Amino acid sequence: MAEKLKDLFFLSSFIDQLGDAIQRVYPGFDKGEFARLVYDSTWETKELKERMRHVAHCLHETLPEEYPETLQILMKVAPSFHGFDAMVFPEYVGRYGLDHWDLSLPALAFFTKFASSEFAIRPFLARDPERTLAYMRVWTEDENHHVRRLASEGCRPRLPWAMALTAFRKDPRPILPILEKLKDDESEYVRKSIANNLNGISRDHPDLVLDICERWYGHTKSTDWVVKRACRTMLKAGNQRALSLFGFGDPTHISVENLTFDKETLCIGEDLRYAFELRIHTEEACKVRLELGVYYVKARGKLSRRAFHIREASFDPGSHVISRKHSFENRSTRKHYPGEHQLAIIVNSVEKARASFELKEDTSGR
Repeated sequence: MAEKLKDLFFLSSFIDQLGDAIQRVYPGFDKGEFARLVYDSTWETKELKERMRHVAHCLHETLPEEYPETLQILMKVAPSFHGFDAMVFPEYVGRYGLDHWDLSLPALAFFTKFASSEFAIRPFLARDPERTLAYMRVWTEDENHHVRRLASEGCRPRLPWAMALTAFRKDPRPILPILEKLKDDESEYVRKSIANNLNGISRDHPDLVLDICERWYGHTKSTDWVVKRACRTMLKAGNQRALSLFGFGDPTHISVENLTFDKETLCIGEDLRYAFELRIHTEEACKVRLELGVYYVKARGKLSRRAFHIREASFDPGSHVISRKHSFENRSTRKHYPGEHQLAIIVNSVEKARASFELKEDTSGR
């Protein structure tokens, strides 16, 4: 079974190293008291982000009361740490630095080079969006790609695990100049954030995102990549305007036949191999977006479809045999239940064929 994220970060080794690092730059730091506060009676019950907040709170309790003094200590310590553990530094700023804008915003840009400040910037955006966006627009010009990414990632209206930015979900237009500035960024890390930002906006404002994508598409390969990722939710949902943007037309003259499985019954944990015949009934080649639709049996016995990408390509007229496999292994993000499942082949968002198979409990003891 996959380890829980909370068991991978904020381990005792990190708490010890953090205490040692702070003590080196601030000899008055009580490392023992800090550890005692961290490992209180609630520690084991806390999830990952709760642990991050808790460690920041314990720093607040054991470091100087004056925020500017503590911030200087943390900025000296932060370069020794990287990854999710180090997000405790921007977390401290997000919780305790809202009354010190001229210190806190530059600190977030500094900390994000070691661990993203994407969560910590959001309280500032919620309190004063325009003031915060002024800093973020400057960050789009920064030489460090982590800082440039923060300009986009921090203002995503829909950011997993993060506090909501309700104003930007209602009206995302104030953040669009940042996305415009970074759409051709040399760093794929930054461009991926732009795409994810737009993809999130498309859930609430699909036409606005499509207006942007239609304007951007076809100019550079890097921006085309951004546009394709930005449209992924709309493509899965069968948005005709998004499909047309990439040349996926009406699949009326495309059929799927002879959908077969390598077995009619399989156990949870096994793979299902499937094959089908794609037939193009046109005189010229056409672009096709193929997806696999799996109708999973849920805990209460109902079916719920999830789509998986198979292939996008231009197919010549005639018959094309395609075969793939799909795993039914339990994962941290998906638990399988026994029962009659269904598998469908989706062509340009239209379901063209469907067949059933039985999924059973694994009794092998694996």
